[in-house]
Amino acid sequence: MAIFTNDKNLEKKVRKILAGIKLPDGGNLADYSGLSEIIITKKALALAISISPEMDKEFMLVRQEAQSKIEKIAKGRKVMISLTSDEAQPKASKKSGQEEGAPPQAKRPSAINRVPVKGVKNIIAIASGKGGVGKSTVSVNLALALKSLGLKTGLLDADLYGPSIPKMLRFEGKPAARVEGNFTPFEVYGIKAMSIGPMIEADKAVVWRAPMVTSALRQLLRETDWGELDVLVIDLPPGTGDIQISLAQQVELAGAVIVSTPQDMALIDAKKAISMFSMMDIKIFGIVENMSYFIAPDTGNRYDIFGHGGAKKTADDLGLEFLGEVPLVMNIRETSDKGEPVVASSPSSDEAKAFLDIANKIIKGIKP
Repeated sequence: MAIFTNDKNLEKKVRKILAGIKLPDGGNLADYSGLSEIIITKKALALAISISPEMDKEFMLVRQEAQSKIEKIAKGRKVMISLTSDEAQPKASKKSGQEEGAPPQAKRPSAINRVPVKGVKNIIAIASGKGGVGKSTVSVNLALALKSLGLKTGLLDADLYGPSIPKMLRFEGKPAARVEGNFTPFEVYGIKAMSIGPMIEADKAVVWRAPMVTSALRQLLRETDWGELDVLVIDLPPGTGDIQISLAQQVELAGAVIVSTPQDMALIDAKKAISMFSMMDIKIFGIVENMSYFIAPDTGNRYDIFGHGGAKKTADDLGLEFLGEVPLVMNIRETSDKGEPVVASSPSSDEAKAFLDIANKIIKGIKP
């Protein structure tokens, strides 16, 4: 575990705090193999914790405890502790060459009843192979970037099991209105947005079988009065399940954007998402590398705490476009938590420009 600092006393305090934070398996955070390099500069302290997807809830408490305790001894520094989802690479079966534990080779799903959404010219899906890669943050800021480039833009939160768009756009807790049988979308920062979040109880798990999930998606998509949109951005849940397949079968997508972090293991699941869209004959706009690198706000030094270049190499290997890098910046997380996404609240920042660059590349591949 490397720590970049000239403050040895603070280093010792951070180590002590991490050693005192217990993990779900009984170990401590200081000894955890998924702990990234820890960066301490004069104005910032940053680290990341890589976890397996199913440990998200348990490690969220670990992250909050670390954040709270380190902030108390950080001497005015901004503290950023991020969770990123990770998992071991599947092993190949000696008999068949298939990944161990993987389902049999899937048949190409049929595209049935692909009907346009009234008033919407282009639909773009934002996808990832798994959670913890910042897909929803990319979705929100990309939608705002497309709007800032002059497109009439909408955003649909299709992550029905864990909707986060209402918090990021600050309409959490506000009831969704129905007028003459249609939902009236929320209008925030000049875009139209819709989510199931305001319609379900806060902090209560959504336990739905596939038919109910696909029905809810269809209602949100087709029973929302989108008006006239140049583009509708859809924030998909992680993985390659019922919601993704249902969407691909229901509507003609302009294409999909795949979000990943730089780690090789994270990219394994990104490739699965790419494979699914390819099977459905859906265009892939390219890959976005999120949490690509950390820039210390006081020194300007760059730290590749998750490694670097994995997404670009994957894009090159698969013959896809590499859409760009989004840095791991405190401003992105802070503004998202406050419901003030960085593209709207800090449009001239480098991180906002990263989203604008990606949006400019996507525009070239959609209907005018």
